[in-house]
Amino acid sequence: MSRAFGLVCLVTVVMLSGCNSEQKSESVDGATDGLDKEIGLATENPFGEISLALKPAQLDWIGQKIFQNECAGQFQCLVHWNDGEAFPSLGIGHFIWYPEGVNERFVESFPALVEYMKQRQLNIPSWLRELEPFNAPWADKASFDAVENSVNVAELREFLAGTQGIQAEFIVRRAKTSFAKIVESVPEDQKTRLKADLEVLSSTPGGIYALIDYVNFKGEGLSGAERYDGKGWGLQQVLLAMEPNPDIATLARFRAAAAKVLTRRAENAVNPIEKNRWLKGWLRRLETYRQPDGEISSAE
Repeated sequence: MSRAFGLVCLVTVVMLSGCNSEQKSESVDGATDGLDKEIGLATENPFGEISLALKPAQLDWIGQKIFQNECAGQFQCLVHWNDGEAFPSLGIGHFIWYPEGVNERFVESFPALVEYMKQRQLNIPSWLRELEPFNAPWADKASFDAVENSVNVAELREFLAGTQGIQAEFIVRRAKTSFAKIVESVPEDQKTRLKADLEVLSSTPGGIYALIDYVNFKGEGLSGAERYDGKGWGLQQVLLAMEPNPDIATLARFRAAAAKVLTRRAENAVNPIEKNRWLKGWLRRLETYRQPDGEISSAE
């Protein structure tokens, strides 16, 4: 991914910082869970502002990490249908796109991405822009596999490969608007602690990467449909599961809480593929939630 990727994101931060606020993927091992039109990168709420401040090299690093997590950096994976799922996943964030008649518990995100791209006046492939209703045009994985090498799919991959900066911008905006919603959603006696953890995480590149990636990975945790046995697995559930301990770094506590929440999800899932196959990949992904090396952390 080029240096331009980070610069695109930096321009976005500069333009949007100070504005008011109004995703599920396991690469090839599971779905990306879970945008508001007018969202800034500094979110206001009754507890104050949570801001994201990153230098170009740090933004570039985060973008590369997300692309690696979702697609292993592979061009072919930009339009993909995971085994065991009823929908395709697209782009660097593996955004969900439901076919007609499919309405699962995961938050669909690809239509919102395309709408955002329309607002940014991108040159979207004509067949995609004109699709009505805007459902994935393949009924199931077998139908997709039969046309995976078609002109339309190739055009879509090329389009997504060429718009990585905009997709990253969409991911950052989605994560940012989640913070205030999550703080507002928890009981009053937990708001202060939860926001304090959010502030610490959002003050470092590794923490920001963890927050942004997890929202794209497993969603906000606010949808009542995203539950197994009444238990969610989104960012809200992870923040609530963080054990207070002044002797352990906040990012380490976040990793431990996320591992606990995702293990619980896999154990509660009806489909054994989550526990037998996907969970290992999820836990490996959490291990990437660490601070970058000194060169990236201090890069101007």
